[in-house]
Amino acid sequence: MWTNSLLKQNGKLNMKKNYWYCVVASVVLGICVGGSSGGSAYNSTQNSASSSGSWISEIDPAIITAILGAAGIAIIIGIIIKIALFNPLEVGCQKFFIMNRVEPKAELGYIAFGLKNNWKNVVKTMFLTHLFQALWTLLFIIPGIIKGYSYRLVPYIMAENPDMDSNDAITLSRSMMNGQKMNAFIYDLSFLGWIILTLFTCGILGIFYVGPYKACSDAELYTAIKENYNPQNTVLQ
Repeated sequence: MWTNSLLKQNGKLNMKKNYWYCVVASVVLGICVGGSSGGSAYNSTQNSASSSGSWISEIDPAIITAILGAAGIAIIIGIIIKIALFNPLEVGCQKFFIMNRVEPKAELGYIAFGLKNNWKNVVKTMFLTHLFQALWTLLFIIPGIIKGYSYRLVPYIMAENPDMDSNDAITLSRSMMNGQKMNAFIYDLSFLGWIILTLFTCGILGIFYVGPYKACSDAELYTAIKENYNPQNTVLQ
């Protein structure tokens, strides 16, 4: 059975043997899955808007309509880019980190794996995964977090099986994570200190160390769960 220390030890070794490629892949991965900062920016914008509502009311309604229309178009374009480009790239990044475990120096070309191998199916699967998680989160925050762990392995599964049916991939991730969600949560908590240090370095430590270290270790976690997976002892939740 795996332990956090073993996963992180192997992850660190895999990072060091192919350091700069791992840095690049982790930056691309961070761009693809990032988005929490957008929520913070939105909240701060809302607060600023509420405090300055007096002068906003004096602006020509036509200008406000144009601004809102442009913002709406930008949001739609961003969603399309996320679905059609960033999600497949996320799968490709996980393919890179999976292959970096077994190859002396995995090539960055793996990052494009999701764009070159059954792109439509990869896009569909990742879209459904994020949609299901978002719907659960809308109900309650905690169930959304739990389901996030249930769907955690979908990008890895698609990286190894791009032709797998979307529902099968999502169901397989749920099945593999049964009995492992708390272990994975504790594993993530073990990086909390590194995340705090990253904040103190304005993200520099995250780019050049914590990001690639965590991504390489995450690939170890996926492999450990896969190797210990026994479908006969699993009841879907």
